[in-house]
Amino acid sequence: MESRLDRLEAVQSMLLEIGQLSASCTDITEFIGAVHRALGRIMYAENFYVALAEREDNTVRFVYFVDTVDQGPSPDERVTLASPEQSPTAWVMLNKKAMSITAEQMRARIDAYNSGRNWGRGSIAEHWMGCPLFDQQHTVLGAIVIQSHLPQHRYGAEDEALFALIANHVSNALQGLQSMDRLERAVQERTRALAREVTERRRAEQVQHALYQIADLSASAIEPEALAANLHRIVGELMVAKNFLIALAHPSSGEISVPYYADERDTYTPNQRFPIGAGMVSHVLQTRQAQLHDAGSVARLRAAGKVREPLGNIDVASWIGAPMLAHDQAYGVLVVQSYDPTVVYTKSELDLLAFIASHVAVALARMQADRAVRKAKDSLEQQNAALAQALNQLKDAQSELVRQEKLASLGQMVAGVAHEINTPLGICVTATSHLVQELKLTREELAAGEMTEDSLGAFFDVVDQSLRIMTTNTQRAASLVRSFKQVAVDQSSDDIRSFALGTYLNEVLLSLQPKLKGRKVAVEVACAPDLVLESFPGAVSQIVTNMVVNSLLHGFEHGQAGRIHLRAALDAEGMVDFEYGDDGAGMDAATLAKLFDPFFTTKRGSGGSGLGGHILYNLVTGALKGTLRVESSPGQGLRYYLRFPQNIKKRPLAAAA
Repeated sequence: MESRLDRLEAVQSMLLEIGQLSASCTDITEFIGAVHRALGRIMYAENFYVALAEREDNTVRFVYFVDTVDQGPSPDERVTLASPEQSPTAWVMLNKKAMSITAEQMRARIDAYNSGRNWGRGSIAEHWMGCPLFDQQHTVLGAIVIQSHLPQHRYGAEDEALFALIANHVSNALQGLQSMDRLERAVQERTRALAREVTERRRAEQVQHALYQIADLSASAIEPEALAANLHRIVGELMVAKNFLIALAHPSSGEISVPYYADERDTYTPNQRFPIGAGMVSHVLQTRQAQLHDAGSVARLRAAGKVREPLGNIDVASWIGAPMLAHDQAYGVLVVQSYDPTVVYTKSELDLLAFIASHVAVALARMQADRAVRKAKDSLEQQNAALAQALNQLKDAQSELVRQEKLASLGQMVAGVAHEINTPLGICVTATSHLVQELKLTREELAAGEMTEDSLGAFFDVVDQSLRIMTTNTQRAASLVRSFKQVAVDQSSDDIRSFALGTYLNEVLLSLQPKLKGRKVAVEVACAPDLVLESFPGAVSQIVTNMVVNSLLHGFEHGQAGRIHLRAALDAEGMVDFEYGDDGAGMDAATLAKLFDPFFTTKRGSGGSGLGGHILYNLVTGALKGTLRVESSPGQGLRYYLRFPQNIKKRPLAAAA
C-alpha cells in the first residue's frame, strides 16, 4: 500500500513538474528531455521518443529520440509520414488511438498483415507503447512512445493508464511550446533564407563585378599575358584558384596553346602548343561541356581511352574545366584544379566557371573582331591614301589632257584659219604685182609719147579690177582674222562678257570653215538676232566646236552629204533652250551611255582623243550652269538638248539631266 501511495505521489509530483516545465521552457527538445527524466522516476523509460507532425508537408520530426538499440533521425530531419500498415507510430497518429503491443503480438501482426516485412523502421521491442498527442481541437500534434527491449521490463494496465495521463499533460504543454517552436523555426528558417539571399546577392555582385572587369579587359588594348593574369585574378576572387590554366584552340592547325598557366606543382613554357586530342583540355573541347572531376574520374577517363596523354600533374583532388564558347565557336578552355583534399569543387563552382568562360569567349570574340576591324581599317586607310594619290594624279593628268586638247583644238583652228587667210592674201599679192607691172608699162608708154586714149582706158580698167579684187580679198581676210581673234581669246579666257549668241555662233562656224571645207555637210543656224547672253563665250565656243568636230569625225564619212542644225531660243524663265543635231550615223545605246566618259572614243588612232564629250558635258553643267540631254540611235543621227541661263550671274548651279 505504501509503494502504491509513493508512486501516486511521484506521479503527482511529475505532473506538477510538467506544468512548471511548460511555463519555464522555451525549447521543445529541452522540455521533452525533462519529461523523459521525470518519467524515468515512475516507470522504466530507457527508450523514449516523441514525433511531431508537420501539417504543411505531411511529414514528422522526431524532436526527441533516445534508444539503447536503434539510432534515431536528426531532430531537424523531416520524415514522410508512413501509412498505419507501415509504422506503429503512424498507426497511433492516424487512428488517434493509444496502442500497447508486445513483441509476440508485433511478430504475429507482421506475419499476418505485412507479409514478413518489419512494422516500423527500428528493431522489434519486447513491449511498445504509444499515445497520440492532441491540441484543443483534437487535432493530432504527434505521438509519444515508450518501449522496452528487455524481457523483464514490460508494461501493465496501470502503466498504460499512467502513460496516457502523462501524454495528455504533455499535449497541453506542447501546444504553446510547438507554436513557439514553429515561430522560432520560422524565424531561423527566414534568417537562414536571408543569409542565403545575402550570400547569393553578394556572390552575384562579385560575379557582376567580375564580368565588368572581363568586359573592360576585352576593351583594353593590353598584351595577352597581362589579360590572362588579370583573368586569373578575377576568377580567384570568386573561388579558390591557385592552379589556373587558359588554353586557346587553333582549329586551323589542329592545336591548342597555353598562353597562361599557374600551378603549385608544375612549371610551363608560355604559348607552348599541343595537338588537340591528348589531354583533359582536349576532352572538354571535344565534348563542348563543362567537366567536374576528381582523381577517380580522371583515372576512369584514362582507362576508357578518352584521355590518352594527360598533360601535367594528374594527382588532383578536384578539377573543373569549362569551354569558352561563343556563336558555336570554341575559343578554348578555362581550367581550375586543386591538389588539396580540403578544397573540393562542386557543381556550383563548375556552373560559375562555365558562366565566366562563356563571357570570356564573348570578350575574345570581340577582341578578335576589334583586331580584324583595326587591321581592315589600317588597310583601308592605306588603300584610301593610295587611291587618293592616284585620283589626284588622275585629275592632274586629266586636267593636263584637257588643256592639251584645248590647245590642240586652238592649234588646229590657227592652222585652218592661216590656210584660209593665205588664199585671199595670195590673190591680193598677185593683183598688186599685176597692178605694179601695168603701172610700169603705162609710165614707159607715157614717157615715150605713145600713150593713147585706148591704152589709158585699158590701164584704168586694170586698176579698177585689181582694186576690186584686193578689196574683196582683204575684207575676207580681215573677217577671218577678226573671227579667229575673238574665238581664240574666248577659248583661252574664263571671263564673262555680253555677246549676241547668233552672231557668235556664225563666228565660231567661220573659224571652223577649214574643217568644213571640202565636206558635203551643210550647217544651219536658227537664232534670234536679239538673243544676247551674259555668260562665258569661251565655253559656248568650245561646246559648239566639240559638237561639230565630233559630228564630222564620227557622224559622217568623208564624201558623205549631211546636215547640221543649231537652234537657240529664250524661254519665259530666262533660260536658253539650245538644240544641236545632225543626220549622221548615230550610235547604239551602249555607246551612247559612255558618250561623256573621259577617254572613251570609237575612233582611237584616227584622231579621236576621247575627251570631246567629257569636256562638252563639264562645260555645260559647270561653266554654263546648265543641263544636258542627248538622244541618238543607229542611222538616226545625234541630238543634244542644252538648257542654260541667259544671265549666268543670276542663276544658281543647276543639276545635270
